Amino acid sequence: MKKVSLFLMAVAAIVAASCTGGEKYASRAEKIVAQIHDPSSKDVIVISHRGDWRNWPENSIPAIESVIAMGVDVMELDLKLTKDSVLVLSHDRTIDRCTNGKGAVSDFTLDSLKTFRLKRAHNVVTDSLHIPTLEEALAVCKDRIVVNVDQGFQYYDLVLQITEKLGVTDQILIKGKKPARFCEELFSKNEHNMMYMPIIDIQKPKGRELFEEYQKEGIVPLAYEVCWQSLTPEVEDCFRKVVESGSKLWVNTIWGSLCGNLDDDRAYVEGTEVYDKVLSFGTTMIQTDRPEFLISYLRKKGLHD
Repeated sequence: MKKVSLFLMAVAAIVAASCTGGEKYASRAEKIVAQIHDPSSKDVIVISHRGDWRNWPENSIPAIESVIAMGVDVMELDLKLTKDSVLVLSHDRTIDRCTNGKGAVSDFTLDSLKTFRLKRAHNVVTDSLHIPTLEEALAVCKDRIVVNVDQGFQYYDLVLQITEKLGVTDQILIKGKKPARFCEELFSKNEHNMMYMPIIDIQKPKGRELFEEYQKEGIVPLAYEVCWQSLTPEVEDCFRKVVESGSKLWVNTIWGSLCGNLDDDRAYVEGTEVYDKVLSFGTTMIQTDRPEFLISYLRKKGLHD
């Protein structure tokens, strides 16, 4: 992989986003994209994990609308493929937990899936909400919020077909754990690609190997999602290298096992000093299960509009 390939993609997007002049952008999503591409920005980008799942079914259209209203910057979602090759929003392989149906997503056609109703987090079946397709979700998100495709990198070509059809490719961030050369070959097939971010499990052998590859090759991705179980000098060294390289540092505060127990629930119960610690690493992207709480904290610190 050429050392500057991913970095040049970032530069191109910065130019495109700034061509409207100063701080004026054609849409809110365009402004967020420009912020993602700007390593010097100190504002913190808030990513909502599966939308507003506390008040609506996860990965549902109302869950997306709710976080847009909150001022969230990025909506994280997960994808599965139906029997008739339609991408739908679902974290689990089966529909058992989130709907009133049972079985694998891949065993149903889209029409069959639409006969089941989504359940809220407290297991109550909704009256009329159904699993949305990726196309339906992206139509809602267009120009309003950036979308992070988490589980779904294996469907890259299918996702790209939909984003190109809707004209939203520039506002989609997809992530994965594949080697850099694999990603370069994949992206080279297309004239237009989504933003990409590697996931680094820094305390696992494969995660360390992937990070070392990027560092050795001199590749500067837009951001790294770094996951760790306990804070060690090795982990802090990773943070430092990420920030100094010009990439953004993404931290998941959704579960303690992903962030050395510096998670949302701990911040909610014990105090926002937990978030202070997260920011001290140079973090400028946070995926959260408490988006409203996190945004309120960041606004008080002047780190979110």
